[in-house]
Amino acid sequence: MSNTPPYTRHDEVPQLASRKGKVKALYYNHVLTALKQLGPQIRLKIPRLKHLDLILQKDAWIVVDTVLNDIPVVAWTHFQTEGRNNLHEPIECEIRFFHFAASMILNRTLEAMELMLGEQLEELLPDENSTILPFKKE
Repeated sequence: MSNTPPYTRHDEVPQLASRKGKVKALYYNHVLTALKQLGPQIRLKIPRLKHLDLILQKDAWIVVDTVLNDIPVVAWTHFQTEGRNNLHEPIECEIRFFHFAASMILNRTLEAMELMLGEQLEELLPDENSTILPFKKE
């Protein structure tokens, strides 16, 4: 767990544009699980995008440029989860763009995030095989 203060610059720096968007339920659910297991903020280096990191928080996922003092590049915010009664439908959100070419890394970032979170969570599993407890039949 990290004692790093929450990243807030995506709410402070002027954005170039924003639009409504959606994230796959798989991604959203995986991030929530990871935040519960790994801490309130997770920072990942995005493979093949050398100077970009992804900061995951419950209310925002932000790609930052580490060379430019963690200036935001793109952010997914305002996840619409109120009244959510399913785990499989995409989550509506707002996508904020801070860089003219940010749209080019959206999918690559989310796919890399999914793989890296899976690896980090797998490391937390015990080495011995887990067993599944059967439901009681009445």
